[in-house]
Amino acid sequence: MAEVSGGSLNGRCDLLRSLHVPGAPLVLPNAWDVASAKAVAAAGFPVVATTSGGVAEALGFEDQQDAPVEEMLAAATRITRSVAVPVTVDFEAGYGLSPEAMVDRLLAAGAAGCNLEDTDHVAGRLVETKRHAAWLANIRGAATARGYSLVINARVDVFIGRTPQDAPELFDEAVVRARAYIAAGADCVYPIVLHEADVIQRFVAAVGGRVNIFQVPPAPSNAELAAMGVARISYGSSIHRDSMRDLAAHLERIDRLQVGRPDSGAPLQS
Repeated sequence: MAEVSGGSLNGRCDLLRSLHVPGAPLVLPNAWDVASAKAVAAAGFPVVATTSGGVAEALGFEDQQDAPVEEMLAAATRITRSVAVPVTVDFEAGYGLSPEAMVDRLLAAGAAGCNLEDTDHVAGRLVETKRHAAWLANIRGAATARGYSLVINARVDVFIGRTPQDAPELFDEAVVRARAYIAAGADCVYPIVLHEADVIQRFVAAVGGRVNIFQVPPAPSNAELAAMGVARISYGSSIHRDSMRDLAAHLERIDRLQVGRPDSGAPLQS
């Protein structure tokens, strides 16, 4: 097993896994490059998580596996080498890699964990539950065969694109998927965009495993999510979007008088 700054990679995997505590959740403000990852670590957060949307945009691509896997892995590797805390990588739907190849690439990148979603971006629909669970089991098996204690956060995409009224109706499918993914070897399940407090509470109780909730309004507060037994709270691409909005506002406030413009008669300033 490779040694990385701050200890062995498996040591980082074990630390990441241990921080998923129902009732005392791991809070993850997601980063998108080395600078943001260093800021997360410097603020005292024990883990850095990447956001595929933020990383892809920083590289000049759209989210949902539009970015080349090599560029996404290179960005992840730069981040893992820049901080002395575990890094969990948003690896979307695996970028078409086989389970063995994907595990090898995450291992080489120094990832302590990964997010894996159950959307087929080519077909534009959810992967069938048993098929996706088998894929996750193969990933777990490939990691185990390599002595790699990779932490798998299995995203459940059932609630994406629905109305608030749909949440109760989709609940049963989300629970079936979550249970299947945990049985396949996932450490945590992530019903992304689920935000209704009563449904979250029922979901946590029904799944019987560690649950990750996306912290975006109108989701309950972190304290409320902790009281519901949530084990992990993610911010996804929201911090990246907020940062880009702040940058745009800052640029709007800059004095637009350009000293040394060609028409001013003054020398150009570099």
